[in-house]
Amino acid sequence: MARTKFTKAEKSWILYDVGNSALVLLATSVIPIYFNSLASADPAVKDVAVGAWGTAETVASLVIALLMPVLGSIADMQGMRKKFIVGCVGTGAIATIAMGFPTYWLTFLIIYVISSIALNTSFVFYDALLVDATTEERMDEVSSQGFAWGYVGSCIPFVACLLIVLNAEGIGLTMQTAMLIAFIITAAWWVAFTIPMIKNVEQRSFKPRQSHALRRAFAGIGSTLRSIWANKSMRYFVLAYFFYIDGVHTVIKMSTSYGSNLGIEGTQLVLALLVTQFVAWPSSIIYGRLGHTVGTKKMLLVGIVGYFGITLFAAFFLRSALEFWILAICVGLFQGGIQALSRSEFGKLCPKDHVNEYFGFFDIFGKYAAILGTGLVSVFTFLTRNPSLGVLSVSLLFVIGFFIMLKVPDRH
Repeated sequence: MARTKFTKAEKSWILYDVGNSALVLLATSVIPIYFNSLASADPAVKDVAVGAWGTAETVASLVIALLMPVLGSIADMQGMRKKFIVGCVGTGAIATIAMGFPTYWLTFLIIYVISSIALNTSFVFYDALLVDATTEERMDEVSSQGFAWGYVGSCIPFVACLLIVLNAEGIGLTMQTAMLIAFIITAAWWVAFTIPMIKNVEQRSFKPRQSHALRRAFAGIGSTLRSIWANKSMRYFVLAYFFYIDGVHTVIKMSTSYGSNLGIEGTQLVLALLVTQFVAWPSSIIYGRLGHTVGTKKMLLVGIVGYFGITLFAAFFLRSALEFWILAICVGLFQGGIQALSRSEFGKLCPKDHVNEYFGFFDIFGKYAAILGTGLVSVFTFLTRNPSLGVLSVSLLFVIGFFIMLKVPDRH
């Protein structure tokens, strides 16, 4: 990041992605594998661990989706956005460290849900701060840089955690102690990279503070929904987003658990996902620049098609470590770009004094989609004992999202 290219506020905003991505990476790689090891000790859930993990992700997503419109409306008030971020990061960091203590799978899963809720809730307020950290014409670039540097920065604590976990026995640690150290490192990294954003990004867009804020927030939900529906660009965009982001979140959340359930060695799964980070770094930056020159909508359509192919590959061909490595590389090509451009495009469409409230609904569409995706995987896994059928069902949602996105008016 050249000093002359990004402002202090832009850099500080980008750094939060570096901080939270460490936990995101751990949650999509090591944590599901560790959960599977805890669940394997209980014969009642050993064969359906993927379904149990999917259920936990669904519960977390549902809670977030229900909270966000109300909290988002309150966070739009002057000075509130960063306070919510501090609360989320503090709660999430404590819960992350707490995951290192339980030895029973259900207790671990409950604490994980709390950590996941705090982490993902913070994204809503963080995403809304994008309009405060930069200008509209730079949103694609800054949003993409956040994902790009998040992928690279997350690798530093992740590699440290990986070395401790994989060599636990050799350095005289139990697996539980090694995981506790990993959780402490990850939580500390998250907190450290939150501080610059809290110090240097000011909430410039806001609505005045009001009495009875909670009651007003509930009352304003219907008005905001009507405003979204009345705007043709926003209406079709959020509907398309609802469907295509389903597959993205499902792949992110379920890939390691799915691979582990197929019998792929945990080390292979983790190293493959580490490669995803390095592939996603330049890919996200390129995506941001192409979004500015070629058009955001066109690049989102490319990402949807790419993920459709990834889903079919996972359902029909993913059976060994080699295929998982191929899958991980392909995911890296599209993952950061499609999320970054979705975030920046929605930010451009939002009224700036209600941006957090609108991003609350943006997150609802994403989280309810995630409920649908992980829920489908869980249901089909439990009913058929074949997780591949659950993965296959996700491909239909990419098709729907693609055709709805075609209806979004072009901005370029």
